[in-house]
Amino acid sequence: MYCGSRFGRDPRYRDAAEALGAELARRGMGLVYGGASVGLMGAVAQGALDAGGEVVGVLQHPGLTAMHTVGSMHERKARMSELSDAFVALPGGLGTLDELAEAMTWTQLGIHRKPCGLLDVAGFWGPFVAMLDGFVDTGFVDPSQRALLCVDDDPGRLLDALAGTVVPDGIWGSAGPVPEP
Repeated sequence: MYCGSRFGRDPRYRDAAEALGAELARRGMGLVYGGASVGLMGAVAQGALDAGGEVVGVLQHPGLTAMHTVGSMHERKARMSELSDAFVALPGGLGTLDELAEAMTWTQLGIHRKPCGLLDVAGFWGPFVAMLDGFVDTGFVDPSQRALLCVDDDPGRLLDALAGTVVPDGIWGSAGPVPEP
């Protein structure tokens, strides 16, 4: 789970983070996240914990099910990737964008076969999705790669979409670059 260490200005961001955490717990799905107790990171974790869910942090937050301490941000992202079955980004800042882009790139390169999703609270991710669609339109991203990013504004529907996403082996890395037209 990738999300902000701040709450942002719109209270719907916090509500959505708590709802996503609770929905994960209701489905018996664990949460792997950065481990902070602040902002949306803390809200999603608390939502899962309050609903009896398993929460694994890769940093620090009191009361988690498990904690993994690492020495750097690079190690943190790698450990989160190892522990996760899918990646979801809620609203956040540059760190959230970095983590999401890396997860998507690793899917594209065949480093892992895990789906990626955006919980698009109050249209937060709209400009990013439009940019990705522009990458497709200009030929820098293949439509099959773009199709692997699930986007929804409802936590349950997003989790359903992620569960139904099959990431083919070697999306791009083993097949080489997309041929020029």
